[in-house]
Amino acid sequence: MSEVPTVTTPHPDHTSHQQPDGMVWIPGGRFTMGSDRHYEEEAPAHPVEVDGFWIDPRPVSSAQFQAFVEATGYRTLAERPADPSVYPGADPAMLAPASVVFTPPSHPVDLSDPYQWWSYVPGANWRHPGGPGTSLRGLLDHPVTHVAWPDALAYAQWAGKQIPTEAEWEYAARGALPHSEFAWGDKLNPGGRHMANTWQGAFPHENLMLDGYSGTSPVGAFPANGYGLYDMIGNVWEWTSDWYADHRRLATTAPTCCGTPPPRVNPAGGEEAGSFEPGQLHERIPRKVMKGGSHLCAPNYCRRYRPAARLPQPIDTSTCHLGFRCIVRPAA
Repeated sequence: MSEVPTVTTPHPDHTSHQQPDGMVWIPGGRFTMGSDRHYEEEAPAHPVEVDGFWIDPRPVSSAQFQAFVEATGYRTLAERPADPSVYPGADPAMLAPASVVFTPPSHPVDLSDPYQWWSYVPGANWRHPGGPGTSLRGLLDHPVTHVAWPDALAYAQWAGKQIPTEAEWEYAARGALPHSEFAWGDKLNPGGRHMANTWQGAFPHENLMLDGYSGTSPVGAFPANGYGLYDMIGNVWEWTSDWYADHRRLATTAPTCCGTPPPRVNPAGGEEAGSFEPGQLHERIPRKVMKGGSHLCAPNYCRRYRPAARLPQPIDTSTCHLGFRCIVRPAA
């Protein structure tokens, strides 16, 4: 059985809960999480059930994050020197405050070597997304970037919200279209219209900018999905609260008498101890799941501009194409 119906009536009690300012209600229901048609980390597709929740219609913007910093004095991981005890044997220069920045090469390169386009840039952070000499001028309405997992969590706690689980995030991203490949249907660019901020051209050296953007775009610049949510696909990847684990392990459930496995209910990913990258010997950094793809996802390299797509991300690593949004779960 390839699909499980996903759309249900709204939570019967949701009108009794006070709506958080500007948030969108996602009615609980069942859906098929993952995919058997793309990358192996998405398989197997399996039934999941989630309760209803409120979600931000847009990723957290630089302006919103700036308000948090001004209210609390918070400093992100990229603005602090790294703890040498966590990175034994590391080059001291690599412990300086820094973050990861996309630097496009001028010619075709080996796509198996991401260091051809990723650079660890001292001085790059949410205030200076391209590194020293850059600023947020003209970018305050773009999603905040260069936020590591502790930074996203700190913002959510300050705002009285939570970070969604992978299941909650994927369910919301599907926009009540349980059988569709994308958040808006089955075609990437229906009628020639660009529905999300992704890469056009040969990644990483040729950016045709057919969607109008070479980097991030203002939150909400592209059409909303069926739930009224913007930028669930493309623009920036988004943190989820799940520790990364293989879907093949998480999806294992006993079949019912009819042969169909029961849905996992409100799953919350794997265990921290099992989230490490295989083969890590020294710097054992746990990883969370990130979702949604970004403006760097391209047909010739990373077709992860789909709700089912997922990748592991070390919790200490911030980049120029990773942000987040928040949810609120109703009190029991």
